[in-house]
Amino acid sequence: MTIDELRDIRKRALESYGRYEAALMVCTGTACVANRAFSLVDAFRDELKKRNLVDRFLVVPTGCNGFCAQGPVVVVQPEGIFYAKVSGADAEEIVEKHLLGGEPVQRLHYRVNGVPVPLMKDIRFFAKQKFLALRHKGVIDPEKIEDYIRVGGYQVVYDVLTSGTPTGVVDEVTASGIRGRGGGGFPTGVKWRSCVEAVRRTGNEPFVVCNADEGDPGAFMDCGILEADPHSVIEGMIIGAFAVGASQGFVYIRKEYPLAMKRLVKAISQARELGLLGSDILGTGFDFDVVVHRGAGSFVCGESSALMASMAGNVGEPRAKYVRSVEKGYKDMPTVLNNVETWANIPLIMEKGARWFAAIGTGDVTENPWNGSSGTKVFSLAGDVRNVGLVEVPMGTSLREIIFDIGGGMADGRKFKAVQTGGPSGGVLPEEKLDLPVDFDTLTKAGSMMGSGGMVVMNDKTCMVQVAAYFVNFLKDESCGKCTPCREGLVAIGSILRRIMEGEGREEDPDLLREYGQTMRESSLCGLGQTAANPVLSTLSYFREEYEAHIMEKRCPAGKCKMLIKYDIDPEKCTGCTVCASRCPVDAITGSPGKVHVIDDTKCIRCGLCREVCNFDAVEVE
Repeated sequence: MTIDELRDIRKRALESYGRYEAALMVCTGTACVANRAFSLVDAFRDELKKRNLVDRFLVVPTGCNGFCAQGPVVVVQPEGIFYAKVSGADAEEIVEKHLLGGEPVQRLHYRVNGVPVPLMKDIRFFAKQKFLALRHKGVIDPEKIEDYIRVGGYQVVYDVLTSGTPTGVVDEVTASGIRGRGGGGFPTGVKWRSCVEAVRRTGNEPFVVCNADEGDPGAFMDCGILEADPHSVIEGMIIGAFAVGASQGFVYIRKEYPLAMKRLVKAISQARELGLLGSDILGTGFDFDVVVHRGAGSFVCGESSALMASMAGNVGEPRAKYVRSVEKGYKDMPTVLNNVETWANIPLIMEKGARWFAAIGTGDVTENPWNGSSGTKVFSLAGDVRNVGLVEVPMGTSLREIIFDIGGGMADGRKFKAVQTGGPSGGVLPEEKLDLPVDFDTLTKAGSMMGSGGMVVMNDKTCMVQVAAYFVNFLKDESCGKCTPCREGLVAIGSILRRIMEGEGREEDPDLLREYGQTMRESSLCGLGQTAANPVLSTLSYFREEYEAHIMEKRCPAGKCKMLIKYDIDPEKCTGCTVCASRCPVDAITGSPGKVHVIDDTKCIRCGLCREVCNFDAVEVE
């Protein structure tokens, strides 16, 4: 393919898209697909076909819109009318009233305090976001390369390959200050330059790799990008390959991402068919191709050296970091590894310029990429927050803005207690830290980390000891077991936390937990072990009184640890409706209809079902 042919495809795609009166952009990200979004796409197409309207209105299945809590989501363009929780049964009404009648369907709008908000741009969830890595979400069909080309896709590759130099690209990426979005926060340009130097010194062939092995509980950033815009990642990898002199690239993607995998494979195939991958890309003489490697679901394979060992067919275990992947990575060759979000930003940096990107975020990174956090960061906002979803904000945005302005505050009107950032190896931050700016360095100083972008919000009914135990147990299962500090440390910490939750905690346990955690941090082989104690250390720092209540008072303040709580029925609230007694799995509740019921503590297994089903808040936790 030549550049003229690429531009002709774009011209035809723009003309084709422009002839429609309106486009129904239907979110088909994983969350919406789980709510039958594909059936919704079919319903709209069937309705348009039935009315002979297929030449007037277009249905576009897009990637993740981001507002997962309101899915399935439909946005009618060019007006930007936003519809929430749409089902196939609503297709006829939207076509009839909105597309043909010009009157949006109010009952399907997102609402704030009962008031409909028709336009997507007026919804607070989107107002403070800035889309760079997610710039094409909800805008294109990720399974049609023509749609990506329509919005300017692969033009930057041509400009770089014909007008740029490898050194110039590395300099531009370095000046942008972009740091790795996979969690390490290492300056991308510095990494690329180190790879170039290793190639020059050794004469070995380099590789570029995209890390899509996103395994953090509650994290779906890379998944969202690949499902919405796989070509931006491919384009970024082509530019990176040109910069370091690679002719082969790989995407390492976890098996739990079937939809992202499908769209990525299709995108690579389409790019190859058009000559945008393979030999002589766009007639420039540059050769580069991408192969997908599917991971087996091991969390530790998100670590760079473990990932490359897995790619080479070996056990996915980390190695000591005195040998860097840019020198000896895949097959012991110089290898550049960046995650999905980092690669997706590269075309934009080359298009808009390093200074434009560096002006977004915190610090002055143009001279020193370590001196701040430039650009934006994609987060998966999950947990006890009202607006669960995928968000992208400028670096430096506060936790409070993300959780309360974008996230809409706490679900069910409960009180905010803590937020965990950075996945299972991240820290848990309390309410007094809500005004911290979210960037690499600030979060680390506070005892947490940016990580890949997971953000789990917790309410006042969350037990911090349980939270620490949950993530420690997760990491214990996922540890490769190669190094002693991680392997034995996680087991030891897990056993201490378990006995604290069971009412057998000892006075010296908090100090022992801290000692074990600091030992793991200083002596573990890889990042998993070095950061694995963060949930424990951060909860000890900010919620030590909860540990002491468990240990000294044999009490769980949140009412979650089964061995430390007791259920009772308030006689003044109980109406004798018998619901709790009928649902109790062990017949621990007795009482006649219309009479106050009683819980037999000797039979009670503390499952909490009685509390869940009581309509009068009569069941209390002591």
